[in-house]
Amino acid sequence: MPAYRLGVDIGGTFTDLVLVAEDGTVATHKLPSTPDDYGRAIGEGVAALLEQANLPVGEARELVHGTTVATNAILEGRGAPTGLITTRGFRDTLEIGRLRYPRLYDLRWRKPTPLVPRRWRQEVRGRLDPRGNEVEPLDEDAVRQAIAFLRDEGVASLAVVLLHAYANDAPERRVAAIAREVAPGLPISLSSDVLPEIGEYERTSTTVVNAYLQPVVGRYLRGVERRLEAVGLRAPVLVMQSSGGVMSARAAAEHPIHVVESGPAAGVIAAQQLGARLGVPDAVTLDMGGTTAKASLVEDGALARATEYEVGAGLNVGNRLNRGAGYVLRVPAIDVAEVGAGGGSLVWLDQAGALHVGPRSAGAVPGPVCYGQGGEEPTLTDANLLLGYLNGEALLGGALPLDRDRAERAFREKVARPLGLDPLEAAHGVHRIAVASMVRVVRAVSSERGRDPRRFGLVAFGGNGPLHAAAVAAELGISRVVVPPWPGLFSAFGLLVAEPARHFSRTVLRPLAALAGSELEAVYAGLEARAREEMAREGLTAAGAGPEWCGADAARATAPFLRLARSADLRYAGQSFELRVAADGPIAALAERFEAEHERTYGHRAAGDPIELVHARVTATWGARAGGAWPGQARPAGEPEDPRVGGSVGGGAMGPEPAGSAPRDAPSTVHRPPLPGPSSRGQVEPARLSPRRAYFGPDLGLVDTPVLARAAVRDGPVPGPLIVEEYDATTLVPPGWTIRRDAMNNLVLEAGRPRNG
Repeated sequence: MPAYRLGVDIGGTFTDLVLVAEDGTVATHKLPSTPDDYGRAIGEGVAALLEQANLPVGEARELVHGTTVATNAILEGRGAPTGLITTRGFRDTLEIGRLRYPRLYDLRWRKPTPLVPRRWRQEVRGRLDPRGNEVEPLDEDAVRQAIAFLRDEGVASLAVVLLHAYANDAPERRVAAIAREVAPGLPISLSSDVLPEIGEYERTSTTVVNAYLQPVVGRYLRGVERRLEAVGLRAPVLVMQSSGGVMSARAAAEHPIHVVESGPAAGVIAAQQLGARLGVPDAVTLDMGGTTAKASLVEDGALARATEYEVGAGLNVGNRLNRGAGYVLRVPAIDVAEVGAGGGSLVWLDQAGALHVGPRSAGAVPGPVCYGQGGEEPTLTDANLLLGYLNGEALLGGALPLDRDRAERAFREKVARPLGLDPLEAAHGVHRIAVASMVRVVRAVSSERGRDPRRFGLVAFGGNGPLHAAAVAAELGISRVVVPPWPGLFSAFGLLVAEPARHFSRTVLRPLAALAGSELEAVYAGLEARAREEMAREGLTAAGAGPEWCGADAARATAPFLRLARSADLRYAGQSFELRVAADGPIAALAERFEAEHERTYGHRAAGDPIELVHARVTATWGARAGGAWPGQARPAGEPEDPRVGGSVGGGAMGPEPAGSAPRDAPSTVHRPPLPGPSSRGQVEPARLSPRRAYFGPDLGLVDTPVLARAAVRDGPVPGPLIVEEYDATTLVPPGWTIRRDAMNNLVLEAGRPRNG
């Protein structure tokens, strides 16, 4: 039997599962999420998926998981009761922050409540200077008293943040040793482990968030593993990081700050690879599910990165200088903007009678009114159903029946009648408001960054992305939209593309001119040694070239290996912020690279001004991509080959486990392939479905609109209006747009007359 890998992406409304086997077979499953216990949906989904694919549970090589449990714990205030041990005089660092306010003239605005109450922030004597030299010895008796007090208060996790611990971690490690004596079993987060960098507030905030999440994420991942073991699956579990890499469940439980933005990252990774395959290096991604719409930018084939971000700050959209409303996390992350506009977003009227869509969502329970699961508040999905954009009978290939009459009654009573509008006019207004929210979030990652969105293509995915993509593109002047195969499950496929990665840093804070080449090399050598040690704990080593998941041509594949990439954060002396550049080469080259980046970013360089090296960084990535091979036009289990796509050419030989099986929490050594280019699902039969009347605004009104399955879309452009209906998503082609299906089975929508602005 073929070996296989599993990707599981949990959203606010649906849980998506994909299975990709070594012979190119793909199986998928989508089911409602279970907010009371997200692991239950995972266990049920995996069991259903394996039954569908007729594959034994023992052939699973690994399961890669994207989760929102960390984000939800912060947003809902459900983290662990957390205590903080800090240096005397720094008790209020969390509240002082950086004195930034997102709304300067709003007298009602309040800072977010610190995750650690002041009573549980305990100061101790002891002090280091910025070079790590002891100025005042650590008061160990005070440490014991503080920890005993926190233990008796019922604190369930401990953060330790001592002044200048990035330069000398010995005092923090002594605090941890005392804590293990006084409060055995108490989870401990040391700032010298979590973020060994200068910046007391950022280091404190990041370490506290890590401690706040540790017990929650640890329990969740252990619960997921138990659910999987209950169905007999004992493959390693990996978790998607905010940065786009994956890490073992064990590492994620120790450092949950790296998985806070786990959910949105996978889709961007998949879109990046899709763009590379199609020769489209510049793309805006639009990922719209049941709860939110998310956008990111891929430029020149590279992901947009953020060095820090805020969580719990409301909607992540708008000018990035508008900071101060959330909890700061200084960790690498893919730069994603998001807004509360998804299929389940509630439609409501404010006291002035203005119409709104979101940010609150019906979620998986009770869901939209049309699901018939107890929802009473109309949603965007209900509006799209009334407009004729969605199948009036059922979604998910018939697995999710819809009640159009119930949705229409709720919409008429709570939206249309109060507005004095016809239900279709009101529903179209809801659709346009949701589109406007998505336009705003795309502009946040494009035009607000000085990028003209008209020169980018739009890659649309998620269960609702293809339904709104053409309207969003039209507003932005984007003339081309690409909808990949399995769009509603695209992020789950992205999980299987990502490679294991870890990030390591150290504060240097020295004038670049004063650094000898050998001294800088020693700094990076120490970081690389730590990287090799940590990756080895993950079960991955430089020599760990296990069996490869190759492309169609095995001779093109390269063996997996450990890649170590150096970078540096530099600034002109006196500046408050740094720029990150690659750090391969001599110091003189590093200085020139920084000045060129400064000129590119700010429009000038300060020739002759001293440059400071603030942080040295190393990124460790394990794996290698097949050399140009696009592995297997993968096909669903039991589906015949599609001659127009080229059939299944196989996914290469994954092969058996290497000698000496990896530990339960370590990634398997299978080679991660480029994203499969699956053929049509064949889930919707016949290929040409019954047309239905769809509403396209007051000018056009109701229009008889053809409905096709993806496989029925021709190579040449077909004019809209037209609807493409498939198992996991619906693509809407409005009037004035055309659609075609390319050789990789992507749907390509193009504007008849591209807009100029």
